[in-house]
Amino acid sequence: MLIPSIDLMGGRIVQLVQGEKKALEFDDFEEWIGRFSSFPLIQLIDLDAAIGSGRNRDLVREFAHRLPCQVGGGIRSVQNVEQVLAIGARRVILGSSLIRDGQPDAAFAEECATAVGTDKLVFAIDSKQGRVAIRGWRELTEITPLAMISALEPWCSAFLYTHIDTEGLMQGIPLEMVRLLRSATMKQLIVAGGIASAEQIEQLDALRIDAVVGMAIYTGKIKITATAKND
Repeated sequence: MLIPSIDLMGGRIVQLVQGEKKALEFDDFEEWIGRFSSFPLIQLIDLDAAIGSGRNRDLVREFAHRLPCQVGGGIRSVQNVEQVLAIGARRVILGSSLIRDGQPDAAFAEECATAVGTDKLVFAIDSKQGRVAIRGWRELTEITPLAMISALEPWCSAFLYTHIDTEGLMQGIPLEMVRLLRSATMKQLIVAGGIASAEQIEQLDALRIDAVVGMAIYTGKIKITATAKND
């Protein structure tokens, strides 16, 4: 399945390269709402909230009300999870808050799952140079992606793996890595990071892996149509 991404920064839709350099920005929200309306799931990330520089809460509410979104960015407490679900999110993505004192925080994961149910939770694994990155990808931990899955699998419905090293470059995501992750969990596995062709989306689909795509959609490299939900 192809899952389009909407990344928000400074009140606009943006696309960053490797989480740092802004490559594209848009403020025609109606156009993208219309183009994404046929998809069964959209990924919506508040980048300002993720790095602690502000929030785009009104925009998050607008998109989540009009599109089926899983929402992430700066969600650091059970109360935050409940608030995001209350404004219309289908699922909530947790990332940095799942790590405490340099280790996966299974107690917090369990607390969130008890409060809202595992079906409402997606756990993000953002990987750079083989290690999990947090705080808007600006801080590297010593935790490996496989260690995150092993520690936290009981308390979510899906894992979202982002390969930061290839994010925004449209050069593809390393299949050997995602195959390893696929073998490590029975939960839904969603991956992102440079996916730029229908061929790679099909390869991932054959592995029972869903693909988040941003840059390739916004630049027109991957064309989306009214039948996109069947991709």
